[in-house]
Amino acid sequence: MIDDVATDPSTSSEKSRPSPSRRTRRVRMTGKERREQLLDIGRALFADKGFEGTSVEEIAARAGVSKPVVYEHFGGKEGLYAVVVDREMRQLLDMVTGALTAGHPRELLEQAAFALLDYIESYTDGFRILVRDSPVAQSTGTFASLISDIATQVEDILGLEFKARGFDPKLAPLYAQALVGMVALTGQWWLDVRKPKKAEVAAHLVNLCWHGLENLEAKPRLIGHRKS
Repeated sequence: MIDDVATDPSTSSEKSRPSPSRRTRRVRMTGKERREQLLDIGRALFADKGFEGTSVEEIAARAGVSKPVVYEHFGGKEGLYAVVVDREMRQLLDMVTGALTAGHPRELLEQAAFALLDYIESYTDGFRILVRDSPVAQSTGTFASLISDIATQVEDILGLEFKARGFDPKLAPLYAQALVGMVALTGQWWLDVRKPKKAEVAAHLVNLCWHGLENLEAKPRLIGHRKS
């Protein structure tokens, strides 16, 4: 399939029709190229305006095509959004899981923190889309489910450490969710402020995570009045 977009279409009048030398060249795209163009445009608009604030009309206008072209490729705005979100979630998950290569647990925490901050820095639009509430079902779920997937990777590491230190390894999932959630929320905050520098943010995150784990009580107790 080839899509043509005329940037200066001729009229039906013979008099007003431009001569061949004056005609504007048409932009020709294969179906694959048009699909990628629409995804790039949709990604930028969803990041800037959100799902509800973005219309098929605006996507089509930015691409220089008619609305039916968007429907032909994605079935509508929801379909395009679903593909954008799915791609971003896979990109983030791949970056985090691919970064976990060290043997020492503290360095693994550093790598996980850096991976998330790297994603925020390099794929800012994608992260803005992911942290918004998703209005349509995705093949990989929501941002919360993605964080849960990443926590599963950390859970295996914590489980081994807990067992080695005499703690209950069954609590590893709880701590993994807490640690990954802390990094993710800090990342949302850093997305806007961008201070301090990325390496310093990672260092402080790991400082809190590591020293918290290092001094972990095997059986923590509440000191307040409420017990249940």
